[in-house]
Amino acid sequence: MSQITDQLANIGPSAIPTEAEREVWATLSRDEQVRRYQKLFAQPNCNNFTSETPDDILATARQRVAQRGHG
Repeated sequence: MSQITDQLANIGPSAIPTEAEREVWATLSRDEQVRRYQKLFAQPNCNNFTSETPDDILATARQRVAQRGHG
């Protein structure tokens, strides 16, 4: 299996995708993108509430990006 095929098989929606992930996501059909969103939101942990505020979530996302060296 090629690296691109592996990426296509494992790519999912992300709030902070890498450039490579964005490129792979863009190659998927709209129907496939929707199917993957539905699969993501069907996970049990998507129904959990959090005490984090939107600012907390944004700060965490920015920290992750900075750790990857893109921030």
